[in-house]
Amino acid sequence: MASPTEQFEIRHFTGPLFHLGDSPVTFSNSALFMVLSVAAITVFLAVATAPRAIVPGRWQNLGELLYEFVASTVRQSAGKDGLVFLPLVFSLFTFVLAANLMGLLPYAFTVTSHIIVTAALSLLVIFTVIGYGVARHGSKFLNIFIPSGVPGWLLPLIVAIEVVSFVSRPVSLSVRLFANMLAGHIALKIFAGFVAALLTGGFVAILSPLPLAFTVALTALEVLVAVLQAYVFAVLTSLYLHDALHPGH
Repeated sequence: MASPTEQFEIRHFTGPLFHLGDSPVTFSNSALFMVLSVAAITVFLAVATAPRAIVPGRWQNLGELLYEFVASTVRQSAGKDGLVFLPLVFSLFTFVLAANLMGLLPYAFTVTSHIIVTAALSLLVIFTVIGYGVARHGSKFLNIFIPSGVPGWLLPLIVAIEVVSFVSRPVSLSVRLFANMLAGHIALKIFAGFVAALLTGGFVAILSPLPLAFTVALTALEVLVAVLQAYVFAVLTSLYLHDALHPGH
């Protein structure tokens, strides 16, 4: 039975295209599925927005539902002012959702199962928070580390805790997505391997429906997790962006 971690291996389709320092940059299966995820989103939105009908059809209705869902998430988490970040949150949500779902296809590669990808997305969010917060509020942005009503003698400890909490945000944001996708796909691969092993095991093949049922159930669960993790990523992004708009506690 193949290793359950084999599905996460990076495979290079080309030689070095160029170098970043001493590191060669190639076109890999990870890059391919990033491109396919963006292409799938682009095609879907192009089809959904093409009619622009007053009475929306099936695809337009689906596109409008997706847009309103993300917009509602941003309004609830970051307030009406947070809609300025709607393009960013919508892009992150649709990319993570498409990458998660595409990774469930047979022989596909799950982009979000690699910590480097989820970390890059998380750092984009945090640097946006810092950049926009400093540009809009200047030094007042530091108020996110100073809760109101804290006694002076306790302030150094609270500030230290707030700084650690802020720095840990990209870590938790990236690890949560990466770990969920990695663990789910490993479990799915293991149970699917049990089915194949039992089917070739002679008399014990009568037991194969049991792991097969678990595999089907896990697949349904993985679809749910794929959607849920994209939603959680969008919600946490909106909550963090709220600090850039309103740095005071």
